[in-house]
Amino acid sequence: MAEEPKRIYIADDDDEIRQVVSTFLASDGYEVEDFPTGDLLFERFAQEPCDLVILDVMMPGSDGFKICTELRKISTVPIIMLTARDSENDYAMGLGLGSDDYITKPFSAMALLMRVRAIFRRIVYESQKHSAEEPTSVSVGGLELDEASRHIVHEGKPLALTPTEYEVLKYLMLRKGQAVSRDELLNAVWGFDTAVETRATDDTVRRLRQKIGGCNVTIAAVWGFGFRLEED
Repeated sequence: MAEEPKRIYIADDDDEIRQVVSTFLASDGYEVEDFPTGDLLFERFAQEPCDLVILDVMMPGSDGFKICTELRKISTVPIIMLTARDSENDYAMGLGLGSDDYITKPFSAMALLMRVRAIFRRIVYESQKHSAEEPTSVSVGGLELDEASRHIVHEGKPLALTPTEYEVLKYLMLRKGQAVSRDELLNAVWGFDTAVETRATDDTVRRLRQKIGGCNVTIAAVWGFGFRLEED
């Protein structure tokens, strides 16, 4: 039985960009719905979730950062931010709010497609790996990793992690006590290195530190290198 195509929602107030991106993604086999505002995308998502969201930042009504925040309250769907703003603060804000990737305009449709493919490829790879191997359960401090369910649990409750946050924390848990470089994380989690600044790892780790604040573990910085997960 053929797998149903992945559904992607895109919100951008630029009609031409929506049309080009939608057409390009649809030609690659994705089912695409586009919206002129983030508010309309969010209303649609609340009715019927999709597999990936692409959000412009500057839009009428709620901006992309606000929509990203609202989506993260109800879902861990992968989110890619599109924006003409390329300052470090905007980049950090997008990743800090829980987006999985951030692309500045102008960009090529092929570059965006490669990012989309990379996200779905990682999800498929993890799913296939879990079905081919025995489920792995790892305990570090007060955290329990259950790869079969793709949950990291603390005191009986799964942590509310985005797919990227889950992969980063899992990677560190499986290597507890070991120093892991930023480049290693970029390759293992995002699937590429130079295409994404190392700022992505720093902001993801910052969010994780907040979410595991009540646990008996710490993500320690290894100066000039990367990170190490330690039991308190």
